[in-house]
Amino acid sequence: MKKILIVDDMKVSLMMTENMLSGEYKTFCASSGPEAIEIYHQERPDMVLSDLQMPGMSGYELQKKLQSEYQEQIPFMFMTADQDEEAESKGFDNGAMDFIRKPFRPDVLLRRVANILQTVEQIEGWKRHASTDSLTGLLNKTSAETDLKEVCRQATGALMMIDLDNFKLVNDIYGHSMGDKILISFADIIRTAMRPSDLVGRLGGDEFIAFCQGMCDEAGIANKSEYINRCLLQSAKDLMGEDMMIPLGASMGCVFVPAHGTHFSELYKKVDKMLYSVKQNGKHGYRIYDEHQALSPEQLASLTHIEMILGERNQLPGAMALPLDGFQAVYRFLRRTVGIYNIPACILVFSLNPEDDETFPLLEAEDQFYQVLQTTLRKGDAVTRNGSNQFVVLLSNTGYPELGHAVERIRRNWENTPAGEALSFSYEWADLMP
Repeated sequence: MKKILIVDDMKVSLMMTENMLSGEYKTFCASSGPEAIEIYHQERPDMVLSDLQMPGMSGYELQKKLQSEYQEQIPFMFMTADQDEEAESKGFDNGAMDFIRKPFRPDVLLRRVANILQTVEQIEGWKRHASTDSLTGLLNKTSAETDLKEVCRQATGALMMIDLDNFKLVNDIYGHSMGDKILISFADIIRTAMRPSDLVGRLGGDEFIAFCQGMCDEAGIANKSEYINRCLLQSAKDLMGEDMMIPLGASMGCVFVPAHGTHFSELYKKVDKMLYSVKQNGKHGYRIYDEHQALSPEQLASLTHIEMILGERNQLPGAMALPLDGFQAVYRFLRRTVGIYNIPACILVFSLNPEDDETFPLLEAEDQFYQVLQTTLRKGDAVTRNGSNQFVVLLSNTGYPELGHAVERIRRNWENTPAGEALSFSYEWADLMP
């Protein structure tokens, strides 16, 4: 029920006005400006209906004081027995939404109050629409940055920039409709990771920003990062299926306010740098800004150090087995080289063919087939899994008929496994074109 504060120094008039409105609204009564201010602080009514001429503090002065204190336009309607048109004009100049002369009929008062409240709701709706991201319901970029400028000047807490890892693959493989579902789910997960007092917004695309009030320790950031990544993976599988193989995750950069500054534009640069650092060093995690961090002489980027970082750990014989995003990078690189150096390469997609009378567990068969691909192919080749029952292979420096020889080796090795006796496979292939 909407709340209305009625202010009038004439007790009879106050009681009559309350009687007219109390059937439709929750009413609060004050007989002076100071009393009205105290009630407004406690109840935050939806509008104020105030007498214009009152001893000590007039209706004009009451309106100015409340609006100055709250720094917002407060819905006011003035009532007066004065017939002076100048008083009415002054009321509107001060920002009043309506003006009614005493004595008034109950139906006229109710209609005018209803009109004011309806107008206020429309204005609030327009404000929400203008400040809200239409897809996720979070604050949009403009509103989030406007609010954050004020928050960072005054509050203590953690400013976080959060970005979806490998989101483009969702749009590429499952389509933009699924991409929107993932973004909506991701926004909900970030929202639940924060408290009602925290601020969360979408900067655009798959990038979000948040301010967590009062947070100033790494443990809290680590917990939020772990929670967001865990929930995102589960949500992605719920939406795209348990066999979803896209390495979705969330990277997070963080700065503490005021420890790392209070000026939003400077904090934004720092938190953006931390997010970039996470994206370049494994993704699916967080990094907190440290203005004192520096590389020791032993950590400086020598060629040996770089090779150690880039080198393959626990190198196995056979093809390089990669997650889908790593496989994508190799695919793009090979497409560039075939055109420049005229070196042939091809891509194959293998699928297992379950039989109606299947006697071998499919999941175990998939693992065995992946192992056969990896061990049968050469070190210069690459293999990845694309969901359930599908495997993608890149053969470097290979054209037809070498392709046929490779497939025949795979077939022989597969038929020599327990799963290969029960399941066959099919494949498609194409030359890698620049």
